[in-house]
Amino acid sequence: MKIGVVGAGYVGLVAGTCLSEMGNAVIVADISERAIELLKRGEAHYYEPGIEELLERNLREGRLSFTNSTAAMVRESKVIFLAVGTPQGDDGCADLSYIDKAARDVAEALEEPKTVIIKSTVPVGTNRRVEKIFAEYAKHPVEVISNPEFLKEGAAVEDFMRPDRIVVGVRSEKGADLMRTIYSPFMRTGDRLMVMDPESAEMTKYAANAMLATRISLMNEIAKICQAVGADVNHVRRGVGSDQRIGSKFLFPGLGYGGSCFPKDIRALSHLAELHGVPPLICRAVDGVNDAQRYFFLPLIEKEFEEDLKGRTFGVWGLSFKPRTDDVREAPAIDLIRELCTRGAKVKGFDPESRETAGAAFCRLGLTEVELVERQYEAAKGVDALLICTEWSEFRSTDFDLLRETMRGRTIYDGRNLYEPKDVAEEGFAYHCIGRPFVKPAKK
Repeated sequence: MKIGVVGAGYVGLVAGTCLSEMGNAVIVADISERAIELLKRGEAHYYEPGIEELLERNLREGRLSFTNSTAAMVRESKVIFLAVGTPQGDDGCADLSYIDKAARDVAEALEEPKTVIIKSTVPVGTNRRVEKIFAEYAKHPVEVISNPEFLKEGAAVEDFMRPDRIVVGVRSEKGADLMRTIYSPFMRTGDRLMVMDPESAEMTKYAANAMLATRISLMNEIAKICQAVGADVNHVRRGVGSDQRIGSKFLFPGLGYGGSCFPKDIRALSHLAELHGVPPLICRAVDGVNDAQRYFFLPLIEKEFEEDLKGRTFGVWGLSFKPRTDDVREAPAIDLIRELCTRGAKVKGFDPESRETAGAAFCRLGLTEVELVERQYEAAKGVDALLICTEWSEFRSTDFDLLRETMRGRTIYDGRNLYEPKDVAEEGFAYHCIGRPFVKPAKK
């Protein structure tokens, strides 16, 4: 099948490469000349495990191509996916200007009837909104289908190739049959296509992200209570997670969620609820808990250094909002570092993949006090304390002997509970984590 994709970002590029991997002829359009130039050379403009292998293979086989021209993409496609961004607006709602423009550009380029599939995360009612755009600007009939993505950054290729469900919001059986045809190669072990009305499909995406965000914020609140009463959140987590009604996923306390989805989607859902007269009490609480959680260590740091961080240097391991991605949007590490710098501190940061994206973020924030280094232990050299903000696997097995030789101070603030407190204490470090008792260093 000839498939077009508008948008070569985290959603569009994964969709395009995975669909081409199944034998479809896919053309991806994006307004970024730099991104398209890189993609034509087989180079992804962001880090996602597995994406470049698919990219190179399908470019070589001639099934995948890229363009800056939406009109050219429309001419070459039977079906078109809209996979553009829907960032948070100033009022908390989703900004649909990119969706509107993409729909209008496609509509004005149509030379025959097409099917348009909305892959972007959008509020309820967007399907009908896009239908109206095509009714106004297109010279040919267009069926608009909602097909929200459920991809995890860091595992997006695997999620697309082996989906646990495929949600389709459609008003015609013909449209449903088309979606079954597109996704049949991804459902060889069982039919996971869920057909529903577009409004329910749009709501399903927001509801899923809200449920996951709620688990994270609730567990972070429980972790604070554990710390206050002397309980160990790791024991509590295992005890709770063994209940089959609850399960063990998304129960790890930390510095809160980030990225391009959970923060904006929980706020967009809150805005949608208020728009329809429903008080979003839980959604607001989830967002509030998460905003506070990223600064969990700040009062502890200020207490240790007697409210004076001027002249202090902190090492930070992990800058991306989660491991296996270079995405630093809404990353807890970025906000925490900003607060440290505001208080006069300097920071040395290390991340296996996000040095470039983090550097751009700090540049936008005007944080000249941040030095980004290329090696993990370089970020610990001469620092007064070390903060761990992202649970990259290489941080799990730490060389504490090297750390003692490298650091000036002897305090670790672990925002991802990577180590056993007693083990860290025996290595000669004070250890703060989340939802577990603080331990003082044993003499070493």
